[in-house]
Amino acid sequence: MSESPAPAKRPIIIAVAGGTGSGKTTVSAAIRERVGGQNLTYLPHDVYYHNLDKIPTSSRGVRNFDHPDAWETPLMIEHLQRLQNWHEAEIPIYDFVHHSRLVETQRVKPHPVILVEGILVLAEPALRDLFDVKIFVDADADIRFIRRLRRDMAERGRTLDSVIEQYMDTVRPMHLEFVEPSKRYADVIIPRGGHNLVAIDMVTDRIRSLLTV
Repeated sequence: MSESPAPAKRPIIIAVAGGTGSGKTTVSAAIRERVGGQNLTYLPHDVYYHNLDKIPTSSRGVRNFDHPDAWETPLMIEHLQRLQNWHEAEIPIYDFVHHSRLVETQRVKPHPVILVEGILVLAEPALRDLFDVKIFVDADADIRFIRRLRRDMAERGRTLDSVIEQYMDTVRPMHLEFVEPSKRYADVIIPRGGHNLVAIDMVTDRIRSLLTV
């Protein structure tokens, strides 16, 4: 891939973490809108799920998708380091219905702000060390479950029973073991997720100020 001369200042990396259904994507979208797409590269952790295409389709959905081992985080770190050095990266495209990666990849270009989003991005020390600003989006457990239920049924073709079973078997235990404790590493905690416009405005004002330093 072609490379352009790198600017003197390296990009700022912002992490948005929080439990499933906490409002991470809403907060991330608000930051992207306020900072401007021309200034920002968006990198979701979820596209780095391990490829399960060698596993029978009937067995893919029963795996633990909320444990740190479910992600190919070293690949994400490699891509972030490329973007930090003003190089493009070919990131995976993940099919959440069939639990597999597509053959195609998505080319992303570096920008002054790199926004990373995912439930466990603050739980991984090697990943956490790359972040300049660490945000944790917080929400009550019942709200998070309802949001996940709606999303998985509407967007991922899941049944009510399968969502509830997965939530009780893996999502809730992994949240308590890994996601919730990672809150301690956050610079900013945003309660009420995407509805907390005051907190979002304060965060984006801080990001804009970092861009002018």
